[in-house]
Amino acid sequence: MNPLDASALLNDLKWTADGLVPAIVQDVETKDVLMMAWMDETAVRHTLRTGQTHFYSRSRRAAWHKGETSGHVQHVESVAVDCDGDVLLVGVRQVGGACHEGYRSCFFRRVNADGRLEVIAEPVFRAEDVYGPGVAKG
Repeated sequence: MNPLDASALLNDLKWTADGLVPAIVQDVETKDVLMMAWMDETAVRHTLRTGQTHFYSRSRRAAWHKGETSGHVQHVESVAVDCDGDVLLVGVRQVGGACHEGYRSCFFRRVNADGRLEVIAEPVFRAEDVYGPGVAKG
């Protein structure tokens, strides 16, 4: 994706009261949903300028570049906006895993017939090797 000027997009988005917009990240080839994260104005600008995803962490109250620690970056191929202008769909080429727990997608569990969570994928990396011991488990 070539660097883009974010001004027009920023004006068209409907932001939350906290100045954020949800971004759903989807693999451009498989169409798998890899993750959902929040973007603020700066994250949108950086994503469009650099061609890699940037987000805003509500828990840490800080900006983050996806893959900065792990090397598992997301190369942006497309950005779409939903009909209400309040959700972004970011098409990416994922390097490694998107999930901090070591899976390709953050959606590696499904609810089975008895209401319990069932792991439906294999990890693509060891989270402890990338982030150290004590990585929070979901």
